[in-house]
Amino acid sequence: MKATLLKASVVAATLVLAAGCASQNDLEAVREEAAAAQRTADEAKAAAAAAQQTADEAKQSADDANTKIDRAFKKSMYK
Repeated sequence: MKATLLKASVVAATLVLAAGCASQNDLEAVREEAAAAQRTADEAKAAAAAAQQTADEAKQSADDANTKIDRAFKKSMYK
């Protein structure tokens, strides 16, 4: 009876330890996945910042062109 109880206790302890190891492995996998997701988000943020800078430069160029056209039009109106 004591031997059976001892065997059951050993099996139970082994299962608990195995579950703990599996949980550690699962946790590590989740951490790696989260780190990869963070890297992807950082790359997307950098790409968005570059796109915003390009858009701002294009807007400035368009504004400059419009200003030149307006000046040329006003100048032609005075002739």
